[in-house]
Amino acid sequence: MSAVAVDVAVIGAGQAGLSAGHHLRRRGFVPASTGAAARASATGTFVVLDADAAPGGAWQHRWESLRMATVNGIHELPGAPVPPADPSASARDVLPAYFAAYERDNDLRVERPVRARSVSRVDDDPRGRLRVGTDAGAWDARYVINATGTWRRPFWPHYPGAETFRGEQLHVHDYVAAERFAGRRVVIVGAGISAIQLLDEISRVAQTFWVTRGELRWDAGDFDTAARIAAIAGVEERVRQGLPPGSVISVTGLHRSRWADEAEQRGVLVRHPMFRAIEPDGVRMPDGTLERADVILWATGFRADVAHLAPLGLRTPAGGMRVANGRSLDEPRLFVIGYGPSQSTVGANRAGRDAVRAIVRDGTIPPDAAPAASGGTTQESIPV
Repeated sequence: MSAVAVDVAVIGAGQAGLSAGHHLRRRGFVPASTGAAARASATGTFVVLDADAAPGGAWQHRWESLRMATVNGIHELPGAPVPPADPSASARDVLPAYFAAYERDNDLRVERPVRARSVSRVDDDPRGRLRVGTDAGAWDARYVINATGTWRRPFWPHYPGAETFRGEQLHVHDYVAAERFAGRRVVIVGAGISAIQLLDEISRVAQTFWVTRGELRWDAGDFDTAARIAAIAGVEERVRQGLPPGSVISVTGLHRSRWADEAEQRGVLVRHPMFRAIEPDGVRMPDGTLERADVILWATGFRADVAHLAPLGLRTPAGGMRVANGRSLDEPRLFVIGYGPSQSTVGANRAGRDAVRAIVRDGTIPPDAAPAASGGTTQESIPV
């Protein structure tokens, strides 16, 4: 069995991965054709690998009631404005179609469904190749741009007694619509945007009880641009040191939204302290009272989906990776984008651009090695 040789392998076709693909195209790289029998060119090729069966990144998996009028955090892909859409249209219909059109218009030829299993070094040469092992074969690349995001790694905090709960537990990752909870009592855990949006939505058809680990810190009016830049710089410093990135919102605070305002007007935006344990019929609060629950909804965020990078040995004792400006400090052939400060959509766009700029600046791959015109290219095979 042979590994396909490419110059750049992009893992993930969400916002960050498509941004990287766009900028590779602009720099003259062309998609490698994995089906070609003869492979000739040794420079200027890339492949985008995506675990999903269809375009759209995480948007295709968001809950069905998320409408274009209420979606948070859309930012256009590079060079392609989000097309006008009916505000009542489902975001998981509109945005995947937008991503699909972007892939076609940029001729990115995303390979899917292909799930990355591992990224490892082919040999001891520090300028050698990295091998991307997948469930559909292997690719050997001079550079790897990892853009796998967080969607596949929902975070479930552990609380004593969780396994005894007789009701239903689910994460936002698996939420579909509020109607399934009609007439039930739902404990909502979390302080982020999703928690508040779903609190507002679910409380219209069910009883809700909202808990957060700490007091809420609403985004103050004097939290200006300079303060935001400083906060994001704090996240950048964390990942540079190899600390787990956390989230930008954990640093910047929580923004008021129309969901918060509407929930407050209806009297349901009532925050309670985090429970200390879960019991068969509910949650045990710090003061000893039992709050009955039929459902526990964990709106507790996500973690970076980077387990496939483990063979590179980049994990620090603190649990993160040392990354600066989207590039691994301990493996410079690896870029980790959509990680830490680039988790936002605009940050992901910039990270994709900056990764490609850095690759070209290295000089390992001639920036004009291949024409930007569409059409297949061939690539040599490297024995595994």
